[in-house]
Amino acid sequence: METKNQKPLNQKNICYFCAQNIQDVDYKNTEILRHFISAQAKIMPRRRSHLCAKHQRKLATAVKRARTMALLSFTAR
Repeated sequence: METKNQKPLNQKNICYFCAQNIQDVDYKNTEILRHFISAQAKIMPRRRSHLCAKHQRKLATAVKRARTMALLSFTAR
């Protein structure tokens, strides 16, 4: 039995980086990083990005490094 906020039991969310067998999230690969950033240039939470905890931490670090290196913007334009 599922409630309003729960996902169905047969639906699994697989981490993108685990499925692609990517160990390190590279800050220079902005095409992949943009998939995990919202329209307001915020890093998406795990429940929306469907990443595992390990890769969510690596993603956050990579996005912050890309912003510092001016590869990604800090704000939405």
